[in-house]
Amino acid sequence: MKEIWITLLEALGQAWWVEVVTEAPRCTYYFGPFASASEAEAAKSGYVQDLEQENAQNIRAVVRRCKPASLTIEHEAEATRSGKPPSLMSSRA
Repeated sequence: MKEIWITLLEALGQAWWVEVVTEAPRCTYYFGPFASASEAEAAKSGYVQDLEQENAQNIRAVVRRCKPASLTIEHEAEATRSGKPPSLMSSRA
């Protein structure tokens, strides 16, 4: 039943995600979806620890409602395609 609820929330763009931005490599990662902010918050430290073990630098993580188009965004590749530097993270939570 919980999976159905999460699927519905995700379809409506109301699911909760952990958004993690790293400066090295310059990437944004999305982990989720979660049915509640508290569930996402509880999982957040595990994702950060995994990235620390992979030697990612300057890690910032927030929990927010969103509907990510991609689970991993490589900003170097994005900047190369557009010719512009990417924004690192929205200030919305």
